Amino acid sequence: MKSSSFVKYSTAAVMAFVLLPSIASAGIFDDDEARRAILDVRTKIDEVNVRLESKLDTKADKSSALDLSNQNEQLRAEVAKLRGQIEVLMNDLANTQRRQQDFYVDLDNRIRKMEPKRMTVDGKEATIEVSEQRAYDAAMALFKAAEYKNASAAFASFVGSYPQSAYVGSAQYWLGNSYYAQRDCKNTISSLQLLVKSYADHPKTPDAMLNIAACQLELKDKPGSKKTLEAVMKQYPDTEAAQAAKSRLASVK
Repeated sequence: MKSSSFVKYSTAAVMAFVLLPSIASAGIFDDDEARRAILDVRTKIDEVNVRLESKLDTKADKSSALDLSNQNEQLRAEVAKLRGQIEVLMNDLANTQRRQQDFYVDLDNRIRKMEPKRMTVDGKEATIEVSEQRAYDAAMALFKAAEYKNASAAFASFVGSYPQSAYVGSAQYWLGNSYYAQRDCKNTISSLQLLVKSYADHPKTPDAMLNIAACQLELKDKPGSKKTLEAVMKQYPDTEAAQAAKSRLASVK
């Protein structure tokens, strides 16, 4: 019985001395490193067991009962210490795996936010880049904040940077309105005429023509203003803009 007990705890002690240096220096590592470490330890344990089996009978015969008792106590302490170290190691590994999972979830979310989005813009399906959306939103924010000079610069920049954007028609409209808010009728007319010419089916085009007519009237171009108002009524007869054009036309003499 004593020889069997000694074999058991001697094996555990050797395992402790084999594992402890690795555990002491171990930090947080990934799954592959952990698996390699475990395989290495198992190989070392097998080697130690073979050596012990060949030496234990001789050693047990030479050892007194008191020596065996003392060694058993020491081995129990070593095993307890080893178990504590293993628990720490396993906890570190679990925390690493959890952090890795959180990292990949966060990375996936970030990548998704950077991907182009399919959405409806002015009644049409379009693919919008993240940078494109941000640039347009930034320009609109300036307009809504009544920073019209900065808004006109931002919309002009947007039109130049994203000429094929689904937002370009709206950007051209708000560019003209930014000039209009600054009482810059010449730039208002030129900007909105680009919208009328290139985006006749845009939902903002009838309103753009009303603003063109208003600027023409302010610049003392009554014939031009009347012509623009008549064009609104003719081209967009079922719109609110056409009703407004009819009302304004009656006051233009």
